[in-house]
Amino acid sequence: MCNYNNNESNRETGKITFDEIGKAITGCKSTIFLCATSLALAFLLIHLSPELVDSIAYAQPPHLQQGLQNDYDSELGQANTSSPVFPLPRTNNSVFNDVFKQTQGSVVQITRTVPQTGIAVDPSQENRTALGSGFVFDQEGHIITNNHVVANSKVVDVTFTNGDRSRANVTAVDPYIDIAVLKIIETENNTLEQGQRLNALQLANSSALQVGDPVIAIGNPYGLAGTMTTGIVSQVGRLVPAPGIGFSIPDVIQTDAAVNPGNSGGPLLDTQGRVVGVTFGGFPGGVNFAIPSNLVQKIVPTLIAEGNYTHPYLGFTGATLTSDLAASIANITQNLKGVSVNTIVQAGPADKAGLNGTTIDQYGRKHGGDVIVAVDGDKIREFEQLVSYIEGNKSPGDKVVLSVFRNGSVIDLDAVLEKRPISSIQQNSTGQS
Repeated sequence: MCNYNNNESNRETGKITFDEIGKAITGCKSTIFLCATSLALAFLLIHLSPELVDSIAYAQPPHLQQGLQNDYDSELGQANTSSPVFPLPRTNNSVFNDVFKQTQGSVVQITRTVPQTGIAVDPSQENRTALGSGFVFDQEGHIITNNHVVANSKVVDVTFTNGDRSRANVTAVDPYIDIAVLKIIETENNTLEQGQRLNALQLANSSALQVGDPVIAIGNPYGLAGTMTTGIVSQVGRLVPAPGIGFSIPDVIQTDAAVNPGNSGGPLLDTQGRVVGVTFGGFPGGVNFAIPSNLVQKIVPTLIAEGNYTHPYLGFTGATLTSDLAASIANITQNLKGVSVNTIVQAGPADKAGLNGTTIDQYGRKHGGDVIVAVDGDKIREFEQLVSYIEGNKSPGDKVVLSVFRNGSVIDLDAVLEKRPISSIQQNSTGQS
């Protein structure tokens, strides 16, 4: 009896054990299936879409503390593979490094003494100086800077980035394009060794610049010697007023490379270390300007040889034709483009050629004058084009043919350019030519 019961008990116990084993096996099958499926999906992801895997793996940058730890481990000669640190790309940086090393020795800081103003002697005003920048133009010791940097000074101090100091004469200036030429002189206070070779910067063709080209400015903003900033060419062909002059500088380069007080006169370089412009000013927010190297190359040799440069002159003020200006012009045709003539300088070249300016009648109503639509047969649409053409291609005494729109038709007027007179300099918002 007892044996039977024991046997039954054993059979019952065995039954329960087999059921549990079956359930366990069934559960393992599901787990094995899920694991196999996951492995298969992972295998497909790795082999079919490696880019996705890479992007996920490297999407999160290394933790700061991990980076510090790796630096510490590398100093101890230990390899830490748990959190790799990826080096920053230095392709562009290395170009900028090379340009700076190549050119820094040719960029100088210019210092001039600011005269004390007023009659009373103010000790706080003594020994005041103004700072600017410049660069070596040739091996004869000529240095280029801005006219407004030297102001009315005859002699200025020049300091190189290696600490060498020298005195320099202001040999010639051209306020119309804000350029001054200096010449290093020998004095007892010079630390520049006699006969030391000066590395002149090479000038590039500024007309080849395009919007978006990278540029580099080197100078001394706020007296901080040897400062480099970078940016791009924001636009070319700007017409920007020269400091303190009623005339404007043509073909100016606009850039977002930082230019601050003290940068004026320094070089604007391309990525090969060649000068494409001379910085001279700007506005807050990254709108800065440089005199184009082509204009410098044309004018500076004459300044060195003759001490001055004569600019061609037409003798009128004008502006690019706008809808508002067009509304005051009689018999104007649709979509007319050109330069609206405003005022005419009496007895000037434009006046002698018969150009008509804007008039105001007895009732105070404005009547627009001529519209210049072409110069020497080439169409123009902006005042900038007119000034750039005359400055870049003409000299005093040359003839220029102005095609003007007047009373519904176009006529040609012949003008003989004259030397730009100093006495005619006056402020005008539309600009002069």
